[in-house]
Amino acid sequence: MNLHLQHPRDLLGRAYLDMLATEAGAVSRPLLRSGDPDDPIERLIDELAAKPASDARSSIRADLAAAAILVARAIEPIQELTRDLRRGSPVVSLAVLGAETVALVQRVLETCAFGASASVLDERTFNDRHTRPVLLIARDGTANDHKAERGNDIVADALHARVPVFGVAPDPRRHLPRDLLRASDHHLSLAALDASAIALVIEAVTGRAPAAPIDEQLVRALEFSDLTLAIRADRDPDDCIERLKRTIATKSFFDHRGPSLEELSGYGAARQWGLNLAADLREYRAGRLAWESIEKSLLLVGPPGVGKTQFARAVAKSANVPLVSTSVADWNSAPYLSGTLSALKDSFSQARRLSPCVLLIDELDGISDRAKLGSEYREYWLQIVNLLLEKLSEERPGVALISTTNHPDQIDQAVKRAGRFDQTIEIELPDVEALVEIFRYHIGPDLLIGIDLTPATLLALGKTGADVEAWVRRAKSRARRAARDLTLDDLMLEIRSGRDVMPDTTRLVCAVHEAGHFVVGHALSVFEARMLAILDHRGTTGFKLLRANGATEAGIENYITALLAGRAAEEIILGPSAVTAGSGIGEDSDFARATQAAIDLELRFGFGALGVVHFPNSVTEILPHDVAMTRLIRQRLDRCMARARDLITENRNTAQAVADRLRTTGYLNRAAIDQLLKAHPIRTTVGVNRSTER
Repeated sequence: MNLHLQHPRDLLGRAYLDMLATEAGAVSRPLLRSGDPDDPIERLIDELAAKPASDARSSIRADLAAAAILVARAIEPIQELTRDLRRGSPVVSLAVLGAETVALVQRVLETCAFGASASVLDERTFNDRHTRPVLLIARDGTANDHKAERGNDIVADALHARVPVFGVAPDPRRHLPRDLLRASDHHLSLAALDASAIALVIEAVTGRAPAAPIDEQLVRALEFSDLTLAIRADRDPDDCIERLKRTIATKSFFDHRGPSLEELSGYGAARQWGLNLAADLREYRAGRLAWESIEKSLLLVGPPGVGKTQFARAVAKSANVPLVSTSVADWNSAPYLSGTLSALKDSFSQARRLSPCVLLIDELDGISDRAKLGSEYREYWLQIVNLLLEKLSEERPGVALISTTNHPDQIDQAVKRAGRFDQTIEIELPDVEALVEIFRYHIGPDLLIGIDLTPATLLALGKTGADVEAWVRRAKSRARRAARDLTLDDLMLEIRSGRDVMPDTTRLVCAVHEAGHFVVGHALSVFEARMLAILDHRGTTGFKLLRANGATEAGIENYITALLAGRAAEEIILGPSAVTAGSGIGEDSDFARATQAAIDLELRFGFGALGVVHFPNSVTEILPHDVAMTRLIRQRLDRCMARARDLITENRNTAQAVADRLRTTGYLNRAAIDQLLKAHPIRTTVGVNRSTER
């Protein structure tokens, strides 16, 4: 949509522009007039026209011209306020668009609003001994003393002296003296730039109005600093618009380089949520969908490197909307609390100005949990959390919110509650299928064509998309330095990072071990296997635990049996002499988890010889050393181990077939597992649970 609408009258804005031009000694022709000689704004222009310029400066600066137009638009609709600021004693507060506009607005007010005879003073220099004093308090919110409790004595003096009092700040409620707001006759807000304001700025600076239309998205994306880069007196008006377009195109929130969400893999449920949001944003922008019908806020959880930030960028690209990216670290980079609060507020303001858009708040766990705050920093963080809660609760038509965190447990509960985020979705580490797609994306369509990337993905299992990107980049660099194309060996070498290749004998043991877990886990309905794999240093079985009977004594013993089945398969298929220590290495090993489950049955869950008891950790760490208790735990583990051996023996052909296929391919997905089960069904009629035998 192209906009070139003229704002009604803008007479006060034109008067302010002429005043600023005169002050700067600029040579500029008077701007358009209303033709009404009795109009008070026309009389101001007449007064200015009688004052000759002192030198041949070309024009006023574009950002100052924009500030003048917007300040005038805030003041002009209020009946008699233009006159009262020059002759009366009104009290006015003005909320501006951001910290960077405060100084510009201050200069406009000092030059234009109060008349040539006024002595415009700030809160440090104010006293009533001057000729027609005016108190102008301009605070950008970045200083430590820009607080509501500061400056109230000066406001009281000015009110007593019956002089104009004018306060300017991005957030008057937080930044201006409390009593100034309480005494204000008028609470004004600086509007956003629009097409007519930009056209008038160009006319004021260049001396001619532009003929070219001004695009709506250009208007929404502009900041005051952009104007000075593109609009200059020596340029053609339409060229200024073209330069504004090029300036906006360089802004990060319009940078749609990188993949769209449709091109990315590995995000699970978050991917579908993002695709739905992108489609809804397109419909909303076209006017075919109400904002209230859209699920538009997400807390994205996941470890570092899984692509949480990239996810937000991809959603914005898929929806073809701007991305406003910020983080708690960005907010906290300000030296004072007031600056942090201003930065937080500005992020939401910028997003509203650019709507429809995606607002990304990265590292949300950087906001402290109020329940865990100590007394030393409590007041500091309370203000930040409270402002964030306020902003999250506001209506934000057109602004979709995506926040990311590595540590959801560290976020204040009120921030996470329903109503502030529609959903919380955890991104897990990518599986083999997702890793294949991630590798393929970073490798590109012209390299390793037709090459099976599964060996590389098996080495990478447990790593993130960021790791994949780094490996591919280094592998390409290696190939480039050798003046040849990329090979799979280049990739494998980078992933291994010097690790030795698994020996064939160890690979066989891993294949048999994982086959044992799979066969027994399936036979006892402990889990649903999703994949089996041999990695560079171990084997792994990916599964989803089945909870149907998981809380019963029999169900927990089935779980123990499945844990011990890897060792049982090594014994049955490879023989006692080939058994390895792998089942017992580490605190998270098969034996460690099986033993802990047996201890819990005896001492916590009420299924042991001691009856319905639940001992705390300190006791459960001691009692297993008791000879009688150790015997009970050992007996339970032995029963489960015997049952695992029975099941492996009964299903030896299936276990052997699974191990052979896994050893050869290194990876079995769900389809391959189902195919093997169809050819080699697992029998479940042996190894009846004997947990009631004591």
